[in-house]
Amino acid sequence: MSDEEVETELEFGGMTFKGGKLFAIITALSTLGGAAWGGFEFYNDYRTMKNVVENIDTDAIQARNDVIESKLNDAIEYTRDIKSGLRDDILGIEKQADRVEDMARSTEETVRDMVDKANDKFETKRNQLQNSYDDQLQRLRNSNSRELKELEKRLSDKVQRALDNPLSD
Repeated sequence: MSDEEVETELEFGGMTFKGGKLFAIITALSTLGGAAWGGFEFYNDYRTMKNVVENIDTDAIQARNDVIESKLNDAIEYTRDIKSGLRDDILGIEKQADRVEDMARSTEETVRDMVDKANDKFETKRNQLQNSYDDQLQRLRNSNSRELKELEKRLSDKVQRALDNPLSD
């Protein structure tokens, strides 16, 4: 190659561009092209969204919201009914529990009275039996004592007769 470098030239609209200027112009043109393409895409998205927004059926959305609101109101009313039913059931159970408690207290009092009366009857019967036993024991002791005294007397009489007359029976 020679001392002179070969430069690339571009002629456009009567102007001649050489070397570094050519690179700067190509860069500027590609940047402008990219910006134009991005602007076109943005504008295209804007037109598409504008078309979507213009075609939104607000009546259909309102009707759907009304249906949802109606269903929510029905659900809230149903929940309130359940709450009222549960409250009534709980109150009924509390009343039944109170009645059962009252019946248990009454039954406990009745059973205690019955046990006290039975204890009194058993105590009375036990005392009667003890007195009867004591009386019978006393009669037996008295009877045994009399019989023993009579036996002693007869035995003593026999011993005395035997001693008085040793040859008799």
